[in-house]
Amino acid sequence: MKLRSLLPLLLPLCVGGSLAAAERLTVTVAHDLAIARPSETITIPWSAVNRALPGALLQKLAVKDAAGRILAYQVTNVAPQAKDPKNEGVAYGELIFQHDFAAGEKSATFTVEKIEGVTPPFPVKAFARLVPERLDDFAWENDKVAHRTYGPALAAPAPAGVVKEVLVTSGLDIWSKRVPYPIVDRWYNKGHDHYHADEGEGMDMYQVGPSRGCGGTGIWDGAALHVGRNFSSARVIANGPIRAIFELTYDTWSANGFYVSEVKRFIVDAGHQLDRIESTFAATGNRKDIAVGIGLHKNPADRGQDAAIEVTRTEADGVLAQWVAQKTNDQLGTAVIVPAGFTGFAEDERNLLALAQAEPGKPLVYYAGAAWSRAGEITSPQAWRDYLTAMAARVRAPVRVTLNPSS
Repeated sequence: MKLRSLLPLLLPLCVGGSLAAAERLTVTVAHDLAIARPSETITIPWSAVNRALPGALLQKLAVKDAAGRILAYQVTNVAPQAKDPKNEGVAYGELIFQHDFAAGEKSATFTVEKIEGVTPPFPVKAFARLVPERLDDFAWENDKVAHRTYGPALAAPAPAGVVKEVLVTSGLDIWSKRVPYPIVDRWYNKGHDHYHADEGEGMDMYQVGPSRGCGGTGIWDGAALHVGRNFSSARVIANGPIRAIFELTYDTWSANGFYVSEVKRFIVDAGHQLDRIESTFAATGNRKDIAVGIGLHKNPADRGQDAAIEVTRTEADGVLAQWVAQKTNDQLGTAVIVPAGFTGFAEDERNLLALAQAEPGKPLVYYAGAAWSRAGEITSPQAWRDYLTAMAARVRAPVRVTLNPSS
């Protein structure tokens, strides 16, 4: 069996015993790195939970660490219309919780138990939604950083006599936060002008336009990048408190001799500066592979900020990173990591690019995100590089999860 962890990597799942009915399910999580792994996301298939704890209810569980502390958890609902007459949780996908591994801590043990009372909701740290009231934006966030991208209403021409913003782009935007709580709904309610100024929670200080923004994609022909339009549809799959999952669909566009379309799945975990993105392309002409460019905007600073931009390219880790020092908005790190299929770096007029080889019909996995110095955690280009190096190492060395039911 397999399960996924860390935004969410495929992991080996070892099962001790027969997973017969038990009073509790013991979960052991191990890894091989000496570094700290804060906010490590641990996922267990609900089918395994139900076999160990028959009739378990998602609202009547306790997940505890080795010291007996109650941990926040989430159960994903992958088939909300499914009938469940035997109370087996057939609509559920995974049980999710997190642990902060200290440096040198290579193993941790947890228990999952059924309880009589109802577990109250946990604070939401990962959230995503379509924003039709703002021209079909799609916005998402965790406790570290927020993002948005743009839908069909923004790309549509303004009707005669109507003043409306028009922007055609599949680039990804950044909203810089310095508070851990959700701000997406609050900022949209504040109005467009307000979230362009830091009023204590953060600000929109990033320029996207027709660029790739922070992690948008296109097809690279060796000399030019061919990009699609705004997403055409959106679907939320899971929505916190620990992980948000959603998909954006991009309609067919021309890529210099053939046509492609794309579905992006985003996995947004609490506690991480980077999101996991899985881009699946369809292509005409029976192509076996396509060259994809994953971009960072060359000049993303707010207008009038006279930015100084430091770029880091690390081939061994598939990392492309920026550190953008703005005049009054402080400093912003952006990055993409391509853990598999990485083929090199390039650039065009607007974008720095990390290149990757993708096979049509199969997900190309990469990570994209940002960190703002005003949040007080990553405040220098070296700290940003260190974070990305550690993240790349974690991607290469996922945790291992073993399940043991016990009475």
